[in-house]
Amino acid sequence: MTTPAHAGRMLFVNLPVADLERSKAFFAALGFGFNPKFTDETAACMPVGEDAFVMLLTREKFAQFSKLPMADPTTHTLALYCFSVSSRDEVDTVSAAALAAGATEADDAEDYGFMYSRSFFDLDGHGWQVMWMAPAAVEQGPEAFAASMQDADSPS
Repeated sequence: MTTPAHAGRMLFVNLPVADLERSKAFFAALGFGFNPKFTDETAACMPVGEDAFVMLLTREKFAQFSKLPMADPTTHTLALYCFSVSSRDEVDTVSAAALAAGATEADDAEDYGFMYSRSFFDLDGHGWQVMWMAPAAVEQGPEAFAASMQDADSPS
């Protein structure tokens, strides 16, 4: 690619699921919606950002796009999926909703001060992380933000 990012670029992550309706209900319980223009009985388009989407695909539909065999997400990790929320409290709210909807907790909460996250496995075993990062850390980058916090804590 000659341009690393360009206006209009979109990201689609294709994810195989065993039961599309069950997966849609699970993610709806976390607050996600679906674009009806790209949703049918074999696929559901779940917007996760302004130009980022997760395509929940039946295993049969997914197999049409991949020449390689599907891995079992309960025994092999091919990717971890992370999405951000607007506050630390929302990390806990979304994680609690995921667990209530049938997810299993993947790990303990991780708290780095400028970033807070929790992880879970969805109904198919795919690993997800919900995270919040302090806006200043997003703007400055984690290392610069941590350095600025150390400077602020140092006596003058």
